[in-house]
Amino acid sequence: MRLYLSILALLLWAGGSPLAQAQITQPEIRGTALQDKPTLPVATLAGGCFWCVESDLKKLPGVVRVVSGYAGGRGPKPSYEDYARKGYVEAIQITYDPRIITYQQLLEYFWRHIDPTDPGGQFVDRGAPYRSVIYYHDEEQRRAAESSKQALAQSKTLNKPIVTEILQFTNFFPAEDYHQDYAHKNPVHYQHYRGNSGRDQFLQKVWGGKAHASDPPGSPKYPKPSDAELRKRLTPLQYQVTQQEGTEPPFRNDYADNHREGIYVDIVSGEPLFSSLDKYDSGTGWPSFTKPLEPGNLITREDRQLLAVRTEVRSKHGDSHLGHVFNDGPPPTGRRFCMNSAALRFIPKEDLEKEGYGQYLPVFPKKK
Repeated sequence: MRLYLSILALLLWAGGSPLAQAQITQPEIRGTALQDKPTLPVATLAGGCFWCVESDLKKLPGVVRVVSGYAGGRGPKPSYEDYARKGYVEAIQITYDPRIITYQQLLEYFWRHIDPTDPGGQFVDRGAPYRSVIYYHDEEQRRAAESSKQALAQSKTLNKPIVTEILQFTNFFPAEDYHQDYAHKNPVHYQHYRGNSGRDQFLQKVWGGKAHASDPPGSPKYPKPSDAELRKRLTPLQYQVTQQEGTEPPFRNDYADNHREGIYVDIVSGEPLFSSLDKYDSGTGWPSFTKPLEPGNLITREDRQLLAVRTEVRSKHGDSHLGHVFNDGPPPTGRRFCMNSAALRFIPKEDLEKEGYGQYLPVFPKKK
């Protein structure tokens, strides 16, 4: 029976039930259901190597999906071998939830991750295919882009003219599969390339600690240790789950049956994630929550590793794989944040003050 329940739980957790598959039509982001807004806006931006721009922009709360590709060229669908010859530019296309992040905020973050004064490319990548461009999709985006560019110029942050082009969107073709999510799929090669490209050195020189949006990923308050440190600190299962997108066994984990009052934080960074007040028994064998304690500390993205498209949940600062979110939870939210115990650390209510999380004590009602 336990084997049967484990298999059933795995199918449910993976979205294998007909109900779950029917409901997963759009990802969920920061605990906000998207079913009432099926068509989300897109932004198309070019800032040199699309590996880097994709990696930076997908970290923003409210960004649902980022695709690397080729924009603004001529002729039929390009490939990596001929896109430059056809006049295309390496670009990314962002699908975002305007209730969480605005187009203006996307642009502000974009400016801080490129060199908008370079007319000949970006950093180590030279030539027109690597120049910076904002492709506007409508008049509203055009006005926002022009205003944002003007504000950057007037800020005097950069000592050269802002040369990023603002062009009407004409076309965008997704790049080959091996280019998508490259930083995550090829971390060693990506870090080697990025570290030697000059991008981070420029951003640090110009922006310093302001290179990211407010409360940025990897902030000093919730730092992510080095890989060597993580291998020392974490158990093999914790490392596999958080760093390699593993999955712990159902039922046989630390918090599926934990009923104590307290909060759950990222085991890597310590950032607050969930409260026991929102935990419920989903029957899957993994700790499940109806909503996050701090929605801003969660990032979601599409996960196509199984047959069904799922929505992965990661921590914003620690970039830890936590689990997945589904649309088959109980009222009132209808959400099921199905997490791995191995990605979490539980802090009992009585220990919140001494652990540095005293601000969450008022969340728990006082017992008479």
